[in-house]
Amino acid sequence: MNYIKRSIEKVISKQEEMFKVLLITGSRQVGKTTLLKNIKPNTKYITLDDIFLNQAAIEDPALFLKSNNPPIIIDEVQYAPNLFRYIKILVDEAETGTLFYLTGSQQFHLMKNISESLAGRVGILNLLGLSLREIKEIDFHKPFIPTNEYFENRSNYLVNIPYQQIWDIIHKGSMPAMYSKKSNFDMFYSTYVSTYIERDVRQLTQVGDNLSFLKFMTALASRIGQMLNLDSIANEVGISIPTAQRWLSILVSSNIVYILEPYYNNVMKRAIKTPKIYFLDTGLASYLTKWKTSEVLESGSMAGNFFENFVIVEIIKSYYNSGELRPPIYYYRDKDKKEIDLIIEENGKLHPIEIKKSANPSKDMIKNFKVLENSTGKEIGYGGVICLYDKLINLDEKNKVIPINFL
Repeated sequence: MNYIKRSIEKVISKQEEMFKVLLITGSRQVGKTTLLKNIKPNTKYITLDDIFLNQAAIEDPALFLKSNNPPIIIDEVQYAPNLFRYIKILVDEAETGTLFYLTGSQQFHLMKNISESLAGRVGILNLLGLSLREIKEIDFHKPFIPTNEYFENRSNYLVNIPYQQIWDIIHKGSMPAMYSKKSNFDMFYSTYVSTYIERDVRQLTQVGDNLSFLKFMTALASRIGQMLNLDSIANEVGISIPTAQRWLSILVSSNIVYILEPYYNNVMKRAIKTPKIYFLDTGLASYLTKWKTSEVLESGSMAGNFFENFVIVEIIKSYYNSGELRPPIYYYRDKDKKEIDLIIEENGKLHPIEIKKSANPSKDMIKNFKVLENSTGKEIGYGGVICLYDKLINLDEKNKVIPINFL
């Protein structure tokens, strides 16, 4: 499979000037190893997925690092947490240059060890699957924000994306392996799920029943774009609420799901504080919820949820790929059931976004934006409706119809 250039490469180059250790987190199969091997072809590579190397790193980390002199790429470094203390000693003795390129698919263990051993010494990046920009080979790297300046810059890099191609991408997801000529949807995702549960989940907790965990993932996938109700999910799967909470934290820390927090502050008395749930790969969600083809998905009952999920994750990717670890995004819903799909906060301004599968946008779609003017105490910036219409046009003086190829 040909290498697809990743947007985050530019950020890696900048962080190499600042840090002696770089850590790239992300779920399995998103391309962490392939990325590093392509930008560092002459750097030694080892993976702790290898049982013998893993054992050596755990039993005698000092000898392991003497036998594998930096600069070096260490894949799945979370399997040998004892390494971090010895990496710290080496980087503190070194004068310049990045010595260690680390990858890991479990943020929970990684961040705990990083904060204890390598705080201030490591640049951290989060890699998701391929973005729409990367799939279409678009050399544009700014995070999405619905301002006139952004649209002016983005318009220089536009490519046409046919309607059905959008749904093909939503259905098969963003894993690089799905963009090889030999890709097979069912085969890839069935292997992906079983590998994820057997390796990563068992490392993080004692899941006694793999089938129940798979049912839990499926229950979440069937609720993408909805407010999170763990009581209902736990009841459906037949597990306790504490177990559901623990399993959700595993899925979040291993970059399978994303929790979109609600926007509220002290002056917003009617805002609801329940988060919403999204999958960071729509292909995995398609597989779990048994949408077999893009055509069936596009015409099915969950089409709007999948389109919303896809757009929000594309926006998340635009922030991660520019080096931000916490995208400034939220949603809004109040006790009167007035909802705004997405709010981007920047420089004290709130930018409201609606996401619609429709190709016929209207002013009625932005009527709830007025709620923010009366309730937040903050300035409301530019916003709009991201949809399947094919032209960037004004809805009013502050809001636009935003075609998906402007993401």
